[in-house]
Amino acid sequence: MSTRFYDTDLTDAAWAWVVPILPAARPGGRPRTTNLRAVFNAIFYLLRTGCQWRLLPREFPPCGTVYHYFQTWQNSGVWVHLHRVLYEQARHDAGRPACPSVVIMDGQSVKTTERGGARGFDAHKRVKGRKRHILVDTIGLPVANRVEPANTSDRRAGALLLGGLSALFPRIRTVIADAGHESRKFARTLKQHQGWQLRIVKRRQRAFKITGLTWIVERSFAWLGRNRRLSKDYEYRGANLRDDDRPCLNSPYAKPDRPCVRLFKHPLRQVGEIEEAAGV
Repeated sequence: MSTRFYDTDLTDAAWAWVVPILPAARPGGRPRTTNLRAVFNAIFYLLRTGCQWRLLPREFPPCGTVYHYFQTWQNSGVWVHLHRVLYEQARHDAGRPACPSVVIMDGQSVKTTERGGARGFDAHKRVKGRKRHILVDTIGLPVANRVEPANTSDRRAGALLLGGLSALFPRIRTVIADAGHESRKFARTLKQHQGWQLRIVKRRQRAFKITGLTWIVERSFAWLGRNRRLSKDYEYRGANLRDDDRPCLNSPYAKPDRPCVRLFKHPLRQVGEIEEAAGV
């Protein structure tokens, strides 16, 4: 039984899911002395509180060690594998097939800081920064995500977000989106190449109204908003999230020209928080 210093620390049950996925230590050389569970706890603490790498509490390993493991796992695909395993298990516990048939996409514009980097101006939301585009299933679990300058159109970002997903999720048949993604060319391309139907949901009045299933992706953004690291885009610049959906955060020693990616999902959400969308 381990001691939890912070609410963001992994429980024993959560750690049991992570251990089999982590790569073993390299043979030869000095034996590993770093507590990998403490490394995970440090990453989740930074994500939830929004602190800088150098300001991690002393209960965790040094910030350089934490970031080293974070980037090593990123490059080796550990985060992708972990997300896929937990995603399938969460859908199984919710009584759903491992692969969704209906997905919903939307975007959220966020401000950047004075550090600069690639950015744009979203004239509709009047936000200068970057835009996070996410794709979720009907219970709100993230399937894929991508980060673009805020002036990138939803139609273009949606095409990039959905590219290459048909091989990973062969059961997808319907993609739901708001009016910003409406495009005959986009819908025709999805139908011809992936066999997917693009369903556009529009609001018929200016007053707020829950329409279709787009509220599900809004709730997913609210879940992500619990993490203060995502309150703004604090990174210098980002290589866009590719189809493998690998997360990356800036190194504590990062220079302005170091590529990074901002959107990072907490993969250990309790299944009990999942609310099944009625009628789907």
